[in-house]
Amino acid sequence: MTVQETFRRLHHMPHPLVLPNAWDCASAAALVAAGFPAIGTTSLGVAAIAGLVDGVGSTRDQTLALARRLATLPVPVTIDIEAGFDDPVTLARELAHAGVAGINLEDSRAGTSLADPDDQADLIAAVKSAAPQLFLNARVDTYWLDIDTPATISRARRYAEAGADGVFVPGALDEPTIASLVASVPVPINLLYQPGGHTVDGLGELGVRRVSTGSLLFRAAIGAAVETALTVRHNSALPTGIPSYAEIQDLHIQN
Repeated sequence: MTVQETFRRLHHMPHPLVLPNAWDCASAAALVAAGFPAIGTTSLGVAAIAGLVDGVGSTRDQTLALARRLATLPVPVTIDIEAGFDDPVTLARELAHAGVAGINLEDSRAGTSLADPDDQADLIAAVKSAAPQLFLNARVDTYWLDIDTPATISRARRYAEAGADGVFVPGALDEPTIASLVASVPVPINLLYQPGGHTVDGLGELGVRRVSTGSLLFRAAIGAAVETALTVRHNSALPTGIPSYAEIQDLHIQN
């Protein structure tokens, strides 16, 4: 079974696929070591560690370089390519050749507006034609941007008809909306984990097949780093669970 086939199969298990999103080699390797069967990337994390802004198409080189490294992991890896950067078709071919299992392709533009759904469907079809083995997760940003939310299902169905293998709708969705989305769209639905919101088990009962952490882990790591630095400065007790130097050394990814 290829890595792409394995990744597809993970979307049809009894429980939702919990997909943690890494931002570098160490975070990805640590998540694999913790037992997660697949890893995604967070575009915010990739941009932030390069000193760049997320969502404006400025991290193509960093995204591709990280994808090539992570593709050597022993689990499927899916890559957030934002809106596809300058040439999503060529990028998809490069990622497929590198051994990546899937991609996220969003329909927002510069984080402020939505693409025309027919144009986005044409783009999805072109990417799937260029790299049919990739699991293309079509991101619908209506709720994320709070723009034209009533069109969410029609956009999702249009993207599925164009060849998308899954649909990702980040944002705060209530139970009736989630249930309607699952019932109306013929491909696996992916939602973003919302702290204080639906549990993974609850989303599974509604028919959601994949739950992503997005930038949550990266933001938590930054917060934990600052908190630890402050405890050192204030002569306080360090938090427990900090990996040792040797444990981090063991997280290197073989080429």
